[in-house]
Amino acid sequence: MSRGELSDEQLSRYSRHLLLPEIDLAGQSRLQQASAVIVGAGGLGNPTAMYLASSGLGRICIVDDDTIDLGNLQRQIAFHSDNLGQAKASRLRQTLLALNPDIQVEAVARRADSRLLTQLAADADVLIDCSDNFATRFATNQASLATRTPLISGSAIGFMGQVSTFDPRQPTNPCYRCLYPEDDNAPPESCRDRGVFAPLVGIIGSMQAAEALKIVLEIGQPLTGRLLSIDARSMTPRLASLRKDPLCPACTAPQA
Repeated sequence: MSRGELSDEQLSRYSRHLLLPEIDLAGQSRLQQASAVIVGAGGLGNPTAMYLASSGLGRICIVDDDTIDLGNLQRQIAFHSDNLGQAKASRLRQTLLALNPDIQVEAVARRADSRLLTQLAADADVLIDCSDNFATRFATNQASLATRTPLISGSAIGFMGQVSTFDPRQPTNPCYRCLYPEDDNAPPESCRDRGVFAPLVGIIGSMQAAEALKIVLEIGQPLTGRLLSIDARSMTPRLASLRKDPLCPACTAPQA
């Protein structure tokens, strides 16, 4: 790859990536051609999207139908006090373009469901679940399976955070529902119910961005088949192995 494929400005912008032999010019070019769908523009979606944008990921689609309120500002670092009442997806889009005008960002201010997410995931390299409810997480998992798009899932409640990567390109890999079987009677749980330590969403969102970049660049060892948990009170990480559930109704069923 020749230097001419990156402008002088891009060579400067991404210079710290270019110094890494695992990325270099070829990897940065791959990032520029890649695309991601981020489901949720809140506490996890903010840092995830901002690190992907600053890293030069070429196309980012943000799906969220919510608007910004004062209670979001404790942790949703892409928003400011004068953004109250604005749509999260479109406001985050403006933040990302101000951060890096070289990329393309699409804001989809609609409720995420499996049909919409499947349409969007079909053209994406990675699908990133930054939502805060099980219904959306299950729908995102279904879209990942239907399109065979790697899924990076994160969650943060209280002081506890988790992140894992589910890659359906290998049929022996577990999916999200192998970890959390769907239960129609399970009560909804989010930071609205139990609160969340503000920096925790930054930690988990940054990990989700790192996992997405590793998937696109095909470097390192993604968290496929592993669940990383962290307690922010002690900063103690735990790594658990995940196995495919042979009775899972999601990933053992034929995909359309």
